[in-house]
Amino acid sequence: MQANSDVSRMAGPCDCHMHIYDPRFKASGHVPPRHATVADYRLIQERLGLERVVVVQSTAYGFDNSCTLDAIKQLGANARGVACVNVDVTDVEMERLTAGGIRAQRYVMFAGRPIGWDSLVTMAARVAPFGWNINLQLSGEELADREAMLSKLPCDLVIDHIGRFTAPADSNTPGVRVMHRLLDAGRCWVKLSAPYHGSKSGPPRFEDIGALARELVQRWPERLLWATNWPHPSVKGEAPDDLELFKLLPEWAPDESTRRRILVDNPAKLYGFS
Repeated sequence: MQANSDVSRMAGPCDCHMHIYDPRFKASGHVPPRHATVADYRLIQERLGLERVVVVQSTAYGFDNSCTLDAIKQLGANARGVACVNVDVTDVEMERLTAGGIRAQRYVMFAGRPIGWDSLVTMAARVAPFGWNINLQLSGEELADREAMLSKLPCDLVIDHIGRFTAPADSNTPGVRVMHRLLDAGRCWVKLSAPYHGSKSGPPRFEDIGALARELVQRWPERLLWATNWPHPSVKGEAPDDLELFKLLPEWAPDESTRRRILVDNPAKLYGFS
């Protein structure tokens, strides 16, 4: 089944995680050697048949959210964003970012991260009144040590890339069990994206990480989002084919109504699309 023909019957399918790298904005970190402007992304949207998008601040821009805000403005009413702000952010700046379409604070728990675990609880309380969530990317194995903290956050939690577990991982893996408990609590969301992270079986189907995705779909379809992770900034060499990755979703979620929930209803609820 062609992924774009599947979504052609839906109104408002959303890509919930992608990045823009625009040479007009100065980067202080790694920029992938691939064209990744708004104009480039629109070609991906058209190819996949997507209408809505969540632009995620790249770590390359640190706390300067100018590139992300500019991308949201270019993409219009069907765009929202995930920013990265420091602990000393003012209410005025939070209001400006919210007006610009930002709906989440990003945490990336890998080398070069601009902000770390020690601030997460404080920042969750800081962003909650503005309707933001905490968008967390980490090695899924870390969840086993962070459950107490994450389960008490005063805002929704969004976990990137099926948890970024390293295969083999299943429902007996401590971090996977924590992710499942967080989902059971009703304030956590998981992005079905980037199955290449941690996969040992590899392309085209990434069966090992795909098994985690299928279990999530079976048990928590109301808590799932889908995303491209375009332009796949941590992938070295040739980037994955976005359409081929999109075609995995019907394998994980064979029921069309479930796919509609993941692609349309869930992101509309979380990010405030009308």
